[in-house]
Amino acid sequence: MKEKKYNVIYHKVKDKILSGEYKAGSKLPSKRVMSDLTGFSQITVATAYDTLASEGYIVSRERSGYYVCEIDGFVKEKHPNYNLSLLPEEDIVEEVGLETSVWFKTIRKVLTDRDEKLFVKSPNKGCAVLRNAISEYLYRYRGMIAEPRRIIIGSGAEQLYESVVKILGRDKVFGIENPGYGQIKAVYEGEGVKVQQLNLGEDGIDSAELDKEFDVLHVTPFNSYPTGVTTSVSKRYIYLKWAKEGKYIVEDDFDSEFFLPGHPIESLYSLDKEQRVVYINTFSKSLSPSMRMGYMILPEVLLSVYEEKLGKYSCTVPVLDQYVLAEFISSGNFERHLNRVRRRMKR
Repeated sequence: MKEKKYNVIYHKVKDKILSGEYKAGSKLPSKRVMSDLTGFSQITVATAYDTLASEGYIVSRERSGYYVCEIDGFVKEKHPNYNLSLLPEEDIVEEVGLETSVWFKTIRKVLTDRDEKLFVKSPNKGCAVLRNAISEYLYRYRGMIAEPRRIIIGSGAEQLYESVVKILGRDKVFGIENPGYGQIKAVYEGEGVKVQQLNLGEDGIDSAELDKEFDVLHVTPFNSYPTGVTTSVSKRYIYLKWAKEGKYIVEDDFDSEFFLPGHPIESLYSLDKEQRVVYINTFSKSLSPSMRMGYMILPEVLLSVYEEKLGKYSCTVPVLDQYVLAEFISSGNFERHLNRVRRRMKR
């Protein structure tokens, strides 16, 4: 890695100051002299001197030159040039199911059509174009009614779990599936909340486990990891009955796009009549692990709480990524991609 010219002079002079070779109060060689000594232009020397002055190593005195400042602290020994040990690029370790040509075509279209909109800061909850696209997709593909104003865009499931804790409060006890996806427990405990592990049966969490003391139930009703358990419809109604007592359910629907066979089992969110379900889904499984984008749908009763606690935070997903995903969904490419993957899974 080639070092910039002014940096060569900067480090050379800085090392001499810190090693004591250039003593406090002594005058540095003039820009012309330093230029002759190093072979660099006076402009390059001036840039290096200005950088040293801005950091407090030297001071400029009008019509006199540059002088070394008094530096508090230890004296650093001179060191040789440092060569950075660059990391090797990562190898592809899994198949990329997404047709990259379609994705890159979508990027080019967005760059052409959206132009300056891509340089405007994203609204707190995410760009309207993506929230609208997700709302329409959920209604068309899953039969779910989710008003766009209740959809919050985030950079993946883990960030959305953290948002749930901030909304519902760290004083709540979170019940999670056991066994379950390890990151769920790690994120909640990392946020400082107490976790209650609930044993899974063949059709979901054992009903007796719901009698334990906890306030928020985090479940993955479809194809729970690592067991593959899918919660039955009757057990889903048991979950919802549990939540009627002023409690909340976090529905983590990460694998629901790949239901086989036929129509997907109705989500807890769709069955909920009491506004007790926070729905979370991401595009990491359905598109690619590199797509650090997800969304949650808040019950109406939690919107004001969200505004109060998280309304001043910036959206964590770049605007370009939001517009590209919105176009990919609205154009029908997302559903075509899902159908293609499902056909391959059937085979």
